[in-house]
Amino acid sequence: MRTIPAVLIFWLLIFSRGWLHAAPPGEIPETDARLRVRTLRSACGMEEFRSKEEWLKRAASLRRQILVSAGLWPLPEKTPLNPQIFGRIEKEDYTIEKVYFESYPGFYVTGNLYRPKGKKGPFPGIVSPHGHWQYGRLENKELGSVPGRAIQFARMGAVVFTYDMVGYNDSFQVSHEFRGTREELWGVNLLGLHLWNSIRVTDFLESLSDVDKDRLACTGASGGGTQTFLLTAVDDRIKVSAPVNMISGHMQGGDICENAPQLRIDTCNIEIGALMAPRPMLMVSVTGDWTTDTPRVEFPAIRSIYRLLDAEEKVKNFHSHALHNYNRASREAVYTWFSRWLLGNNSEGPVVENRFRVEMPPDVLVFFGREKPKEAKTSEQLTEYLIRRSEEKLASLKPKNRGGLNRFAELMRPALRYTLMAERPDAGDVQAESQGSGAGGERLLLKHKGSRIEGVLWGTRAGRRRPGVVLVHPRGYPALLDNSSRQPGRLVSGLLKSGFAVLAINPFMRPDSGQAGRPLANDEKFFATYNRTDDSNRIQDILTALAYLEGRRDINEVSLVGLEKAGLWSLLARPAAPEVKRLVADAAQFPADDDQAYLRDLPIPGLRRAGDFRTAVTLAAPGALLVHNTGKGFS
Repeated sequence: MRTIPAVLIFWLLIFSRGWLHAAPPGEIPETDARLRVRTLRSACGMEEFRSKEEWLKRAASLRRQILVSAGLWPLPEKTPLNPQIFGRIEKEDYTIEKVYFESYPGFYVTGNLYRPKGKKGPFPGIVSPHGHWQYGRLENKELGSVPGRAIQFARMGAVVFTYDMVGYNDSFQVSHEFRGTREELWGVNLLGLHLWNSIRVTDFLESLSDVDKDRLACTGASGGGTQTFLLTAVDDRIKVSAPVNMISGHMQGGDICENAPQLRIDTCNIEIGALMAPRPMLMVSVTGDWTTDTPRVEFPAIRSIYRLLDAEEKVKNFHSHALHNYNRASREAVYTWFSRWLLGNNSEGPVVENRFRVEMPPDVLVFFGREKPKEAKTSEQLTEYLIRRSEEKLASLKPKNRGGLNRFAELMRPALRYTLMAERPDAGDVQAESQGSGAGGERLLLKHKGSRIEGVLWGTRAGRRRPGVVLVHPRGYPALLDNSSRQPGRLVSGLLKSGFAVLAINPFMRPDSGQAGRPLANDEKFFATYNRTDDSNRIQDILTALAYLEGRRDINEVSLVGLEKAGLWSLLARPAAPEVKRLVADAAQFPADDDQAYLRDLPIPGLRRAGDFRTAVTLAAPGALLVHNTGKGFS
C-alpha cells in the first residue's frame, strides 16, 4: 500500500479541520555533537544539582536506566534459591562453608560462606564480589586477598559470602566472555547476569537465620568495585558500602561484565556511585590507577550529593600511594569504616588486620571432587529461558481493561524509554534558527542538547492557529519534494490544502546525507554502552521536532506521520509523545517477530525485551493510530 496520501490526509482530518516560499535546500554545516563518540576512557563529570528534589528525580531515573540496561526491568520473578551449604571447615574463631544456589532455575551462584565462631548473632551480612584477579574469589596476593578480608570480617563479627564472577572458578555454565547480538536484543548480557547474582546473594544472606537483614553491606575492588556500586544503586537493602579503586571520571571499567548497552549514556560511574547516598560509603582510591584524581574530582562530586541529603559525614575517601589493589592498607580502611557504620563500634582507632592463613583451593572449591548439578543450564539454554521468561511477562501484562493498561504503562513505558534512551524534551528547551527560505517553505535548524536537526516548515500563518504535522521520511525532506520543481510534493501539498502546517525533518545520519559515519562505531567494543544507536538518535529527532511544533503559538495540535522505515521510528517514538493527536505509520512490511530483521534493520539493544512494537502500539492508546503497509510479518 504505497499510494496513501489521500487516505493519510483523510485520517488526519478525522478529528481536526499555511503557506510559505522557495529555493533548493542548501547544506548546513554539520557540527552535531552526537557525531563525537564516547568510550569507556572518555573523561566525564557530574552536573551540579541544586536541590534534594532535583537529585532524587535524577536518581530514580538512573536506577531505571541501570535495570533496563541490565535486562532486569521489570525485575524478574525471584524463584527458589534451593541453597546447598556443606563442607564446613572449623577454625578457632571463624568457619568456612561451600555454597551453591540457583539465582535462576538451573543457573548457579557458587562461593564460600565465612561465619563468626564463638560470638552470638544475629550478625551483619557482607556481600563480597571479587575483581578480575587471576584466581577470582581465591586470589591471595599482596595487592589483594579476597579470602583474607572475609576472614577478618568474620573475626570482627560479620557473615561474609564471597562468590564467583560468571565464568570464574566454580561458575562453569557461562563463559566470562558471554555476549551476542541476538542476546543483546533481548537484554541478556553478562553485566545483567552478574547484577542479578548479586541481588540473589543479598537474598541468600537475608535468608540465613544468623544474619541481621537490616545490616547488610557490600565491598569489592576493581570489577568487584563496579559490582558494588551497581548493586547499591539498585538495591537499598545494602546499608553500608566500600567500592574500592573503581569510581572514576576517566575510566569506567574495561571488562564486558562492567559494560552493558545504554548503561552510561548521559552518565558515568561518578553519578552511579552517588546513588548510594545517603547510606554510608567509603570511596577507596590510589595514585597508581584511574582513581588517582578521586580526592579532588570524584569524591567532592559525590560528597555534594550527600550534602544535599544532609548526610555529608556518611561519605569518606581513603587515598593511598599504591598500584591498583585491595591491599592491606585499603582493607584496613574498609574494616574501620564497616566497624563504625555496620558493627556500631564508635571508637576512633583504626582496625588492624590480624594475621591469617587461607585454605588450599581443593578445600574451598565448591565442585572439587563433587558432581555438578545435572539440572545446570548451558549458556544457550539460559538465553532461551530468559527470552521465554521475558515473553511470558509481557503476555501476562497484556491489558484487558483500563486498569490493565495503566499497569502495563507503569512497567513497560520505562522499559521502552530507557531502551531507546529517547524522550520528548520541553518545548522551551528546543532552539529554532531560521535558515531562510527553501523548498517552498522556511528552512529551520532545530537544536537540543548538542543535536542539530535540519527541517522545512510549510503552512504557518501569523495570527491563525492550525493543526500541525511532523512528517518524517528516512531520506529526509528532500524525498518529499517534487523532483523537477523542488517544491512540495504530492503528500505535503495535500496536507497543506487540507489546512495543516507541515514540518519535515532530516533524521540523524540519513542515508544520502554524505556523512561518513561515527568514528569507532564499528570498532569500539562497548559502543552502545556510551552512545545511542543511529536509530535511537532518529527517534529522538522525531521527539524533538514534535516538541518544537507543539510549542509554537500558531499550532493548536500535533500529529505524526512516518514514511517507509521512518514509520517504525515513529511508532517507537509515540509512547514518549502523549500530545500526538494521531499517528500514521508505515510498517514497511517489517517482520516484527524476526530477530534477524531487527539485527539487520533496527539494531537497538534490548528492544525485543522491551516489547518492541507490541509495547509501542499498546502505549499509543487511546490516541488515533493508523498502521499501513504491514505485509505479512507485522501482526
